Amino acid sequence: MIPDNVIRQQCENRNSFYLYEERVMLERIAQLRHHFKDIDFLFSVKANPAPAVLDRVFGSGLGADAASPAEVMLARERGVKKENILYSAPGKDVKEIEAALPYSTVVADSIDEVSRINDAAGRLGMKAKIGLRINPGFTFSGNRRGGAPEKFGIDIEQAVAKLPDFEKLENIEIDGIHVHLRSQELDTAVIARYYERLLKSAADFAEALGRPPGFIDLGSGMGIPFGPGDTEVDTKRLGETVTSFRKIFSEKLAGTRIMIESGRFICGEAGLYCTKVMDRKVSRGKTFVFLHSTLNGFARPSYEMAARYFCAGGDPGGYEPLFTTENAFEFIALTDSREVETVTLVGNLCTNTDVIAEDISMPKLRCGDILVVTNAGCYGATLTPFAFSSFGRPAELFLRTDGTVTET
Repeated sequence: MIPDNVIRQQCENRNSFYLYEERVMLERIAQLRHHFKDIDFLFSVKANPAPAVLDRVFGSGLGADAASPAEVMLARERGVKKENILYSAPGKDVKEIEAALPYSTVVADSIDEVSRINDAAGRLGMKAKIGLRINPGFTFSGNRRGGAPEKFGIDIEQAVAKLPDFEKLENIEIDGIHVHLRSQELDTAVIARYYERLLKSAADFAEALGRPPGFIDLGSGMGIPFGPGDTEVDTKRLGETVTSFRKIFSEKLAGTRIMIESGRFICGEAGLYCTKVMDRKVSRGKTFVFLHSTLNGFARPSYEMAARYFCAGGDPGGYEPLFTTENAFEFIALTDSREVETVTLVGNLCTNTDVIAEDISMPKLRCGDILVVTNAGCYGATLTPFAFSSFGRPAELFLRTDGTVTET
């Protein structure tokens, strides 16, 4: 936890802001590199594209998982080489493909897109090494044989059947595959089994291709603890799993780079959202505490409340990263008050959906006190409707290891 005095100092001239901690990100990067040998990690830019965050992550030598040409350029501007930037997203426009091809490995998300990439490469006068996003013949948890229908990627059997046609295209070369089926998984055994299946599937694909692919992007799945009962993923065990099965399929995957995406694992717990108490009132016995910029500052706690309401007791799982789990955020009061009360935490927007917690016990908050929300380092600012009511976006601040705070 960032020291209270650092947060209070930044609150002197701000009503709400994000604060990202460099130390935590460096520790997560070091942990991954220690446990995964000879693996290339990609940072998912969409998780947190704040400039200082990208400077730190890419300055540490990570590659980029980009979901748009703009994200490709954010990585390129920070010195990430073309072969370390993967651009993977469904429904790409031709202009987006052409913008990204010179600076990244473009990953085709459909059979038709392979032809569009080939045409774009021809217009650019280049021979492009590309990837295929694959929908494998298994689900992430392995509970459904033959895989499942997916929005993302090409069904593996379709991709294999089309390989002879792809190989005839003059302006591209199939250089690798990308698979990503789930985010925010905390069951180490499930992730390990996924890695095992995926490496076997990659070896089978290499056999169909007639050569080892240049790369395999395993996606991710590695989550971080959000809820109170969550436990950390065992990265040591996962690293050993990849090493073990890489050896088993070493002949078919000789020289193949193995990549793993990591967004939230690096930056999720490194971020806090800090907001001031603007007002309070009691209405027919219910106490409301008004905070500055909640739904329009850090929306995910409000999305969690909305998911509970709309699902009416059902399971809103599968809507990651809008919804991760219940009680995914801790609310920490920076106040001198010792009195405890039951309150509902709301924002200053003119909508009843601007609620981040209902009927919870908190120290008595007064105007000017500070509320800190945890797990704000991933999919926070990037998912928030800042334009709502035209308040403007909160600042994004970066706490460096030397103790200085800069605006990003």
